[in-house]
Amino acid sequence: MLINLNEQFLNHKESLIDLVKNFDSLGESFGPKDRNEIKLFVLQDITICVKSFKRPNFFNKLIYSFFRKSKAQRSFEHANKLISKGIKTPNPIAFIEFKNFDLINNSFYICEKFDYDLTFRDLSTNLNLPNHEEIVRQFTRFTNSLHEKNILFLDHSPGNTLIKKNGSVYEFCLVDLNRMKFKNLTLDERISNFNRLTTHSSIVKIMSDEFALINRFDSDLIFSKMWSSTKKFQRNFKMRRNFKKILKP
Repeated sequence: MLINLNEQFLNHKESLIDLVKNFDSLGESFGPKDRNEIKLFVLQDITICVKSFKRPNFFNKLIYSFFRKSKAQRSFEHANKLISKGIKTPNPIAFIEFKNFDLINNSFYICEKFDYDLTFRDLSTNLNLPNHEEIVRQFTRFTNSLHEKNILFLDHSPGNTLIKKNGSVYEFCLVDLNRMKFKNLTLDERISNFNRLTTHSSIVKIMSDEFALINRFDSDLIFSKMWSSTKKFQRNFKMRRNFKKILKP
């Protein structure tokens, strides 16, 4: 077993190990159960999220055991790096890995629960939300700040940004952190980082306008690039989905 703990939670090591060992029978399910599963637990007075990653197949066991960090470890390390750069994410507590015959079998990422009011998905499914345009513009400024800090969030999708209202200001909190790069970004990389968020041209128009305003670009040019990137992503997504349907028995 490998465990790496936030120093604030060193005294809870045994309790956390017990939680993940009994993950299947304890805790409250949180969110949809897809490839991975999230459950809520109470650790003293703190509500925590424990994410159990899907067991890798044999090939991926080799990759994650000898050549690449596990998703749990990357989530923990990326969370700490985001916080060091002033980006909000649920407070990371630990990652834990279990191995059989030196091959990774189960891995868990643990963080504090973040209370939020909505996600970007709500903005995309309800165009009549109060302050809709202002939230989208503030979100665009937030994404631009990621890029300025050399952060490329590869899973910048509708459900992975939690939004909390704080007066007239909205706080943005990133989750699902295992796929990230930290590097200088080109303009095309920055624009493409918006392409998973929505299928609505009206939202892309707001984001492209705000992005152009911040960075002093021509707004029509940025909209053309951002909308083209969005449509390309959607085409590829539909092709992959249809291909998977064909392969299913």
